[in-house]
Amino acid sequence: MGLFSRGSKSDVPLSGDEWSPNGHAEKRRERDDRTEIERPPAPPAEPERGPETQASEDPPAAPEPAAADPPEEAEAEPQPAEPPEEAKPEPQPVEAESKPPVNQPEPEEDDERRMSAKQALAPVRRPGVGKPPGAHIGDESERRARIISFANQKGGVAKTTTTLNLAVAFAESGHDVLAIDLDPQGNLTMSQGIDPDKVERSMYDVLVDHIPIRDVIEGREIDVAVASIDLAGAEIAMSMQIGRERSLEKALSAVVDDYDFVCIDTPPSLGLLTVNALTASDKVIVPVQCEYLSMRGLVQLQNTLEMIRENLNPRVQIEGILPTMLDSRTIHAKEAVEILEENFGELVFKSRIRKAIKFAEAPVRGSSVLKYDPQGNAAQYYRELAEEVLTNGAS
Repeated sequence: MGLFSRGSKSDVPLSGDEWSPNGHAEKRRERDDRTEIERPPAPPAEPERGPETQASEDPPAAPEPAAADPPEEAEAEPQPAEPPEEAKPEPQPVEAESKPPVNQPEPEEDDERRMSAKQALAPVRRPGVGKPPGAHIGDESERRARIISFANQKGGVAKTTTTLNLAVAFAESGHDVLAIDLDPQGNLTMSQGIDPDKVERSMYDVLVDHIPIRDVIEGREIDVAVASIDLAGAEIAMSMQIGRERSLEKALSAVVDDYDFVCIDTPPSLGLLTVNALTASDKVIVPVQCEYLSMRGLVQLQNTLEMIRENLNPRVQIEGILPTMLDSRTIHAKEAVEILEENFGELVFKSRIRKAIKFAEAPVRGSSVLKYDPQGNAAQYYRELAEEVLTNGAS
């Protein structure tokens, strides 16, 4: 008990000055200061300052240093144990660096720029990503590719020649182009040096078995979705399918953002394959041989387009009527062009595709006429047509 009495009583009057160089004295001063704060008597502080003898009535001044002492207490309070005292001031500046609100205004700015949850979760289409298989391709303004069919139920009017060479002319202008061969004869496929009899899968498998269209695309001067003779039986195989008129549209939905133009070569008929092409298309280019019998098919094609607009694809329109195989030396050819312009007006392209032997020679080499004879007149015909289509179409 004597030890406890020494610690509690003798420290205040006797050893306050003697133990000042030691750490124990500081602790006891803290205790004394705490007791001073807790207990009003301040005389113990007066005898320490009593030898000054100039202000016996300075006890009010004594509380002023006592008021100055609390900051020492504030500094001493986190120092009950010396080792933690040395450890605490070191993390404090680190905390002071991490705590300031420097990072708070930045998230506030980020919050202003940050997308909403709805925007973050909404699907965003990017070029080259495409749409999920089975989706509709939508309006032309909602996607990258312009889809053009080349149609005329009469054969031998240069549909395949126009499809291939116009597509290559688009590619020369810096566009990404896909050409689709929907003709069972596979002439477009052969014109790019691919044997239709040796392909493992073709557009038949895309339309009937619904495999991805990317699986039948071959890279040549342009990308070509190849055909085979199996396409001849595609219409019968598709006749029992639901939504058979939209099979091509659904297949194209996966690649419409990979290309700027999709050019579709159709068979010389207005059957289910041609209906699929027109249902998926934005525009139709009608190659017409400059002969009277060839022009008669335009009326039937217009009737077919009207039915498709009413029931399947309201956006499809005729891009233009293209006079092909023109022999300007004959009066009959000139009269045929005049009849076209009188009946269809601005729908008739200003460009003319005249007869040239290069059109027959190029497919033998497995190339377009633009590659086979790049400086020839035949290549120039399709470059002029491409410029007209890229500018304003036939109008």
